[in-house]
Amino acid sequence: MASYHKPDEKTLQGLKDIANKLRIQSIKATCASKSGHPTSCCSAAELMSVLFFHTMRYKSNDPRNQCNDRFVMSKGHAAPILYAAWAEAGYVKESELLNLRKLDCDLEGHPTPKLAFVDVATGSLGQGLGAACGMAYTGKNFDKSSYRVYCMMGDGECSEGSVWEAMAFASYYQLDNLVAIMDVNRLGQSEPAPLQHDMETYRKRCEAFGWNTYVVDGHDVEELCKAFWQAQQVKGKPTCIVAKTFKGKGLKNIEDLENWHGKPIPADRVDDLLKDLQDRIQVPNKTLSPELPNDDTAPADTTTIVLPSPPGYKLGEKVATRRAYGKALARLGESSKRVVALDGDTKNSTFSETFKKAFPDRYIECFIAEQNMVSVAIGCATRDRTVAFASTFAAFFSRGYDQIRMGAISQSNVNLVGSHCGVSIGEDGPSQMALEDLAMFRAIPTCTVFYPSDAVSTERAVEMAANTKGICFIRTSRPETEVLYSPDEKFEVGVAKVVRQSKSDQVTVIGAGVTLHEALTAADILAKEGKNIRVIDPFTIKPLDAATILAAARETGRKIITVEDHYKEGGLGEAVLAAVAEDPSIVVTRLAVSGVPRSGKPQELLDLFGISAKCIVKAVQQTFAN
Repeated sequence: MASYHKPDEKTLQGLKDIANKLRIQSIKATCASKSGHPTSCCSAAELMSVLFFHTMRYKSNDPRNQCNDRFVMSKGHAAPILYAAWAEAGYVKESELLNLRKLDCDLEGHPTPKLAFVDVATGSLGQGLGAACGMAYTGKNFDKSSYRVYCMMGDGECSEGSVWEAMAFASYYQLDNLVAIMDVNRLGQSEPAPLQHDMETYRKRCEAFGWNTYVVDGHDVEELCKAFWQAQQVKGKPTCIVAKTFKGKGLKNIEDLENWHGKPIPADRVDDLLKDLQDRIQVPNKTLSPELPNDDTAPADTTTIVLPSPPGYKLGEKVATRRAYGKALARLGESSKRVVALDGDTKNSTFSETFKKAFPDRYIECFIAEQNMVSVAIGCATRDRTVAFASTFAAFFSRGYDQIRMGAISQSNVNLVGSHCGVSIGEDGPSQMALEDLAMFRAIPTCTVFYPSDAVSTERAVEMAANTKGICFIRTSRPETEVLYSPDEKFEVGVAKVVRQSKSDQVTVIGAGVTLHEALTAADILAKEGKNIRVIDPFTIKPLDAATILAAARETGRKIITVEDHYKEGGLGEAVLAAVAEDPSIVVTRLAVSGVPRSGKPQELLDLFGISAKCIVKAVQQTFAN
């Protein structure tokens, strides 16, 4: 094993000086913005100094270079010291730090990827480590490169369960290229963190989760240099540096005192404190430069990914869209090595197992930890290293909704696939039925919501999601449904399909997934009565094809019926209402699941909740009666 060489005294003093420079810049920036978290920055100053100017390898003029070591500031409220570090590295102009939190400045209150040195947005605490796991897994297993991943967490956020999901994941997959740093500064926002400075309990917890763990003095640069070097020597385990620090370190009558969280230094005290810090800097003009990374990671491939051949389904064949998803993903995996799949121990239900069988090296089992699965997928997708598809029952994505929300702020291009939607899953009962998922994903600003209704459109949804910017959600169904489209049918995001029409249509019915097939059955029943209806498959719920829907409504007596296997709130019906709002003469009748459902056979439940073919027939007859 390589032996450790202690840095020379000049280097150690340089690192101490940089730590105090970072404190000074964090205080000045938060005073200029009259808001922010200077005391949370001060506890991390030596950690940041050693990481950025001794340990990490990166090109300071090219922060998003694929070869660079990665850094995630999970305690996002300490953003000012991250910005100060990049100013010290020469990437951010020092004068720009004083524009912190201003409307026209990208140095926001918490870090976002508007900045080239930020891969994932943080600030909703407890999420950085999961994303760092995705980056480290990608570096080790997909890129097979030497870049390392560092994630700094606060002690307060270690109360979040998602932190320990990530801790379990990293040790299971032996991510020895990952280092977590716990900045244990004792104090939370409103009172001390639960363990305060009980460093031994932190050590035991980290070791129990399978991590190589060092407890260190977080303000001793020599001790930190050694701990980070030791972490690089360890194989087969991730490392956690548990650093005992003090909130507001170096600030007289503020250090280690409560009630200073999120408060800039008062104007009448700031000059004295800054002078005190400045006086500690022994060699003010000494610069330390980071080591350059190994040039062993290929640039990202961002070419369009296409299916190797058209979908191989026959019209009328019965295939569940969840099964079609698995086949589509495996076919897409043939076309591009960038395609990777993740699942939360539901692969034999979501059919991501089809991909796993074809490409076991590109499948990540995340087990029953959906919050972490979403974060890992977001991490895998950073810097365009992979095109990640994560699947589970759609209901369980509600578990990771904050991670999804932060994924949008992170400008992530992650793809999420939810199966087992609606009451049509049947006997398993309401805990397994996704009835809120469309509302959830429609509310995400960067999200495209695909709701394919047959196997062919599912394949095309998967292909499009792989090439669509932002978060994509694909809603798949459990029941087998007939193939409606020929293999050469063209699909586009935001373009609906009119699947049944005549010149004498008197109502437009819009269904998706299972309810589109119920609508077609209803159309057949009504046709025998001499009543024709137009049936529309929206394909994407967001964006919704308002033009096609408005045109159809105006040709069918300005009457629309929506039918969805989802609660009324936030689903297909409300999306259609918003789309036709400009024309108050259009009447929309919404058929949707009302109230908490129960177990039963799929058809019984569709009938009970008023979204089956016979219920559509009744609703159409009612519109005629009116």
